[in-house]
Amino acid sequence: MHTHQVMDLRITKLFFFALLISATKAADPCASLSDGSGVSVIPVYSKCSPFNKPNDDSLVNTVMKMASKDPERLRYLASLVAQKVTSAPIASGQQLFNIANYVVRVKLGTPGQVMFTVLDTGYDAAWVPCSECTGCSNATFSPKTSSTFGTLDCSVPQCSQARGLSCPATGSTPCVFNQSYGGDSSFSGTLVQDSLGLGNDVVPNYAFGCVSAISGGSIPPQGLLGLGRGPLSLPSQSGSLYSGVFSYCLPSFKSYYFSGSLKLGPAGQPKSIRTTPLLRNPHRPSLYYVNLTGISVGRVLVPIAPELLAFDPNTGAGTIIDSGTVVTRFVQPVYTAIRDEFRKQVNGPFSSLGVFDTCFAASSEAVAPPVKLHFTGLDLTLPMENSLIHSSSGPLACLAMAAAPNNVNSVLNIIATLQQQNHRIVFDVTKSVVGIARELCN
Repeated sequence: MHTHQVMDLRITKLFFFALLISATKAADPCASLSDGSGVSVIPVYSKCSPFNKPNDDSLVNTVMKMASKDPERLRYLASLVAQKVTSAPIASGQQLFNIANYVVRVKLGTPGQVMFTVLDTGYDAAWVPCSECTGCSNATFSPKTSSTFGTLDCSVPQCSQARGLSCPATGSTPCVFNQSYGGDSSFSGTLVQDSLGLGNDVVPNYAFGCVSAISGGSIPPQGLLGLGRGPLSLPSQSGSLYSGVFSYCLPSFKSYYFSGSLKLGPAGQPKSIRTTPLLRNPHRPSLYYVNLTGISVGRVLVPIAPELLAFDPNTGAGTIIDSGTVVTRFVQPVYTAIRDEFRKQVNGPFSSLGVFDTCFAASSEAVAPPVKLHFTGLDLTLPMENSLIHSSSGPLACLAMAAAPNNVNSVLNIIATLQQQNHRIVFDVTKSVVGIARELCN
C-alpha cells in the first residue's frame, strides 16, 4: 500500500473516531466528564442535576429562589464561635444543610458508588446518607457492598476533630454523633472511612459521616463534600495526593450540563495567575478569609471606612470567598456606599426585585459601570454577567449584590457564587494564597 493511501486510511479512522466521540457526547450530554483529577461541577437546578424538578422558572426567579436561603447561610457563618483550631464540626452546620448551589459527582467505596454531593468551601467534613437511613432520600451509600469500608471508633484522632459526638469514657466503641439543630431538625450517624473516587483518582481511607437518621429540615439529598481548611476536609485528608491545592470553575446558573470543574492538585492549574493571601482566623478556622481593601464602581473608588473591611479574628469581621452563598453580600454600610455610587452613574428610576434593590431599565445597561473588587495583590473587575442580572418579566437589569439581611448580625462580607461564575478560583492551602482568573466554563 502506498504511503499516501496509509495516511488517508489513518485520517479516515481518526475522522470516524471523532464522530463516535461526538455522537457519544450528544447521546448523553449530562455525562460527567473528567480529565485527570478534574471533577465536573453543575448547578443544583440545572437539567443535568439529579435534584432538578422540571419547571419554567426564569434565571432571575431561579437565582432569587436560591438566594432566599442566603440569610440562613449567613446566620450559620455568623454563628461560628471560638473553637480550637483542630475542631471540624461534623454535625453543626444547621442552616448550612439548606444550601445546595453546586454538586459534584464522586464515587464512594469499592466498587465505587456514585453520589452527587454539594460542593462547600465553608464546611470541613464530608457526609452522606447511608443505606437504611431513616428520613433520607432513596439515593444512599451502601457500606455492605464496599470491600474497603471501615468504621472508626472513639480512640482515633478523627473522632476528637468532630463535634456532636457521643463516646463513653472507656472501651472501644464506634464514633457516634447525634445533633439537633434548627429547632425541629436533627440527624445522627457514625464517623466511618472508605475510598473516595474523584475523577481518575482515589483517596483511600477517607473519613466521613455515615448518616443513619434525619428528622425535619431540607438538607442535600446525597450529602456534602467539605472543602474547608479544617483537618477533616478534602484538602487536609488528601494532602499527600494534591498538596493542599484545588480549584473550581463554577458555570452560570443558566448552564444545563456538566460544564464546571473541580481540579485537584497543582497540575493543570493556571500557570499565570494573580494571587492574594489567605488570612487565618483561629476562631473560624474553616473559612477562606481574604483582605478586601476597597471597591471601585467605574472609575470611582467608593468611600468606605477601612474598619468596615478590616479583618478581625476576634469578631470574625472581614471578607470570605464562599461556595455556599448565592449573592455577594456586604455589611449594610458597605453595600449602601456601593449602591449609591452605582446609582449616580446609571439613569433611574430604580425599583426592587426580590433581594435586589437597584433595578433599572435594561436600555441603560450600556452605561452601567463595572464593579471592581480590590484585594491585596489582586484586582478583580467583574464582567457584566457577574454584576448584573436580568428580569424575564420585563426589560429590567439589576445590580446583582445585596446587603446582609437586617435579621442577621453578620460582620462578614461574602464573595458568593453569582460573582464567581466563569472564573477559575485556585486555593493553595499550603502556601496560604488564593488566585482568581477569568475562565469560561459554561
